[in-house]
Amino acid sequence: MKKIIYILEYIGIILIYLLFKILPLNFAINFSSFLFVAFGKLSRSNKIAINNCKYVFPNLSEYEIKNIIKTSWKNLGITICELLRINDVFKKNKIKYKNLENIEDFVTNKKQAIFISIHQSNWEVLVPSLDRIGINIGGIYRHINNLFIDKLILKIRRNSLVSKNSFYTPKGKKSAKDILNAINNCSSIVLLIDQKDSSGEEVMFFNKKVKTQIGFLKIARKHKLPIIPIQNKRVNNGNIELTFLEPIYHDDTKINDTQMMEKIHNKIEDWIKSEPAQWFWQHKRFS
Repeated sequence: MKKIIYILEYIGIILIYLLFKILPLNFAINFSSFLFVAFGKLSRSNKIAINNCKYVFPNLSEYEIKNIIKTSWKNLGITICELLRINDVFKKNKIKYKNLENIEDFVTNKKQAIFISIHQSNWEVLVPSLDRIGINIGGIYRHINNLFIDKLILKIRRNSLVSKNSFYTPKGKKSAKDILNAINNCSSIVLLIDQKDSSGEEVMFFNKKVKTQIGFLKIARKHKLPIIPIQNKRVNNGNIELTFLEPIYHDDTKINDTQMMEKIHNKIEDWIKSEPAQWFWQHKRFS
């Protein structure tokens, strides 16, 4: 029965995918965002999102909170559509880069780094953007339970890469092995570090201790790799702006992994506060 349900879900996704492929990109984006706003507010995830937002912004009114979450659903709809049309997004030059001088040395001299970002704006453009800039990059994705849909999305992601040296790997034991192999073979990695990880360490995030994965900090210290934050936000005309911040070096023995993660959390808290409607609130981050 589960397999039959998966097949039916897959057929539905294929039909949506084909529809989005034939529609003009802007029309498809608007249609997708409309669907996510309409159905998102009816889902269980909507309550999670509202509660998360209330925790972070306790002084905002009910109307302001709901407006943030409504726009967050809109952003998610746009992101999904842009993922399905990822190569068209790049063809239309919708990705803009700032502070490229902070990674010029890594591109020119093929140096390694650990790039970090969060689930804000369109996080799906990070791996193909770094790949197209000229960095051999590995990215971790969370697999979808429906195997058929998972294979489709992975194929779309892989087709967005231009280098044979860049790759995607599913979160779990395989990703740990793939990431270490990549590090040992002079590749870089990019991680989204804002979601809860039940096997992680408790680190302060918006004044609350939450389970956080800090394994990348151990890798950074061991292999002497710089950590480069990427601020990701939507700007005017439907463009996406990726800002490369100055590299962080986790080489001070007086600062442990938890303390460094708190510093990084402080940085991404500012990103979320500056563009709250672009963050993925629907994840159980504070419970």
